[in-house]
Amino acid sequence: MINLIRITTLALADSVNPCAIAVLAMILVSIMIQNIEKKRKVLLGGFAFVAAVYIGYLIYGIVIVQFFNFFSEAVRQNTKIIYSILGIIAMVFGALNIKDFFVYKKGSLGTEMPLLLRPKVKKLIDKVTSPGGAFVIGILVTLFLLPCTIGPYIVASGLLSELGIFGALPWLLYYNLVFVLPMIIITLIIYFGYAKVDEVTGWKDKHIRLLHLIAGSLLFLVGLAILMGWL
Repeated sequence: MINLIRITTLALADSVNPCAIAVLAMILVSIMIQNIEKKRKVLLGGFAFVAAVYIGYLIYGIVIVQFFNFFSEAVRQNTKIIYSILGIIAMVFGALNIKDFFVYKKGSLGTEMPLLLRPKVKKLIDKVTSPGGAFVIGILVTLFLLPCTIGPYIVASGLLSELGIFGALPWLLYYNLVFVLPMIIITLIIYFGYAKVDEVTGWKDKHIRLLHLIAGSLLFLVGLAILMGWL
């Protein structure tokens, strides 16, 4: 039950990160430009990108868990210290996101994709014309998303490392499902015509401070709970 609360909260904080929503919107726009009359390609393209992000982040999670397991003896002997460090990391990333609610700056450290990387990502995405392309580019783009999404994932993977790789795997699968759920919903909303891509992008831009506040509050609270021993 404790793991469920921890992992769900961290995944929810990660899922509302504006980075992933912005990249998904760019992918869908790129596909739509090339396939104006083929809405099915937009649906498949969105799902292909989501699948790529899911698989990419699952691999990263396994690597992080294995990293912690490499130092398993030290982790076992200093569990309280490790948990405290993970709690502090969560609180720091939470505070950075909350800061963006009050003083917002594009490309902020630890909360958004650095401005330097954005032209490179756009250049990659502009090449996407099909679901297959969305999947391939999606795998590559996950590397660019790491600076703005890795914080909660490091904390979650660190907490799960004590379960071992096989014990942690179901939780990583669950974490990433929660993480990509908003992207799935956005893809379906656009496919069924409830909103256009530019409307989703506009909503994201209009509420970007609020998204940071929600993510930051969840991260800070779960970090505080871990640090205080409540979780």
